[in-house]
Amino acid sequence: MRCALSIAGSDCSGGAGIQADMKTMIANGVYAMTAVTALTAQNTTGVSSIMEVSPQFLKEELIAVFEDIRPDAVKIGMTSSSELIRVIASILKDYKAENIVVDPVMVSTSGSRLVQEDAIATMKEELFGLADIVTPNIPEAVILSGIDISSAKDMEKAAETIGQEWNTSVLVKGGHSINDANDVLYNCEDKCISYFKGKRINNPNTHGTGCTLSSAIASNLAKGFGIYDSVDRAKSYISGALESGLDLGKGSGPLDHGFAINNYYTEAGSKRRIG
Repeated sequence: MRCALSIAGSDCSGGAGIQADMKTMIANGVYAMTAVTALTAQNTTGVSSIMEVSPQFLKEELIAVFEDIRPDAVKIGMTSSSELIRVIASILKDYKAENIVVDPVMVSTSGSRLVQEDAIATMKEELFGLADIVTPNIPEAVILSGIDISSAKDMEKAAETIGQEWNTSVLVKGGHSINDANDVLYNCEDKCISYFKGKRINNPNTHGTGCTLSSAIASNLAKGFGIYDSVDRAKSYISGALESGLDLGKGSGPLDHGFAINNYYTEAGSKRRIG
């Protein structure tokens, strides 16, 4: 079985963070492992407290994983400080990690800030150059590219700007802000822009959608799919998880990660396709 590692924060309510990552990875047919960067006290209405792990403890978590069950892909989510980011980058380089997905989590679905200001610069310097794909939403893409985004063309420009600067593929997630949830992919393998058209799903419960999408991409990369197909399959999976209509909690609730266990999404990939 292929294996994937999530390096991210914990969400005690189970909808986002490493809990969402593990559910997604299992649902997409890979063995899930985690290295926790922070504990959060949160639920569907917001984040009330964050307790970051020490850099030394995170280092020991990562070494424990890589020395025993080497991951075929790595998803990096909430990394709230520069010190933790440097530890992650160092270990990934030491162990020559492959298929790295960076989800530059800055703000939670409920609006809570999850990263220190200086950590954004460190993230770009230390992690983007290691990544196979970076998956910012529109507000994150604005910060990372310096480009104001108000149209699909702006999304293209931001994705290409980030991708060319760091030689990585970039998926700018449209959410429901622009063009009916369409996402824009800059694929650094062929310098090509692709659109992944989404459809509006009448479900206000979107807690953890970014974590889920990036983990699904990592799962498919681990199984041997290329960047384009990994994104395409991940988009299909997250649409199904939203359409399932799970409704839990008093705020923006979680997705139904297990809506299709042992179905299309657990299939292995044998061919790679670009564009």
